[in-house]
Amino acid sequence: MTIKDQDDLIPGVKKPVSASGAKHKPVPKDLTKTPSARSKARRFALQAHYQIQLNDCSVASVEEQFLQDHDMKRVDTEYFHELLSGTTVHRRELMALITPTLDRSFDALDPIEKAILFIGCFELVHRIDVPYRVVINEGIELARQFGATESHKYINSILDRLAKDHRTSERGR
Repeated sequence: MTIKDQDDLIPGVKKPVSASGAKHKPVPKDLTKTPSARSKARRFALQAHYQIQLNDCSVASVEEQFLQDHDMKRVDTEYFHELLSGTTVHRRELMALITPTLDRSFDALDPIEKAILFIGCFELVHRIDVPYRVVINEGIELARQFGATESHKYINSILDRLAKDHRTSERGR
């Protein structure tokens, strides 16, 4: 008897079966509460920030546009909203935290880098439920996907410095 066959013998557990009769893993009921849903929320928040910077439009109008124009079925839209509103409400605080870690003026940063740093800094300071390693990795991935060729290294160094300053207890573990 194989391990797969033994799974069938567990009393009271029914395995999901596809139309073809093949067994498959159960799908989470709420796909907006998965790690990938948060990653998508960050990606859309980055794109929204970029649009806001280039077009000088309101956060509310851009958020509404994104919710209407994009497929948000598998996106944590609550987190998307929190990232947009949180980075806007705390903009001055976040700039004050980011600026000392930079090797150039804040205005000299690329709009993509600015957006990634705002999102990452917001998460490090205001979303302590998100592990700092996740924040840094997500920032690096966004920079690789949307930023300049080597910007992921720069983002990594800045977010790492911010994590050292604002997640000391978590980093000590």
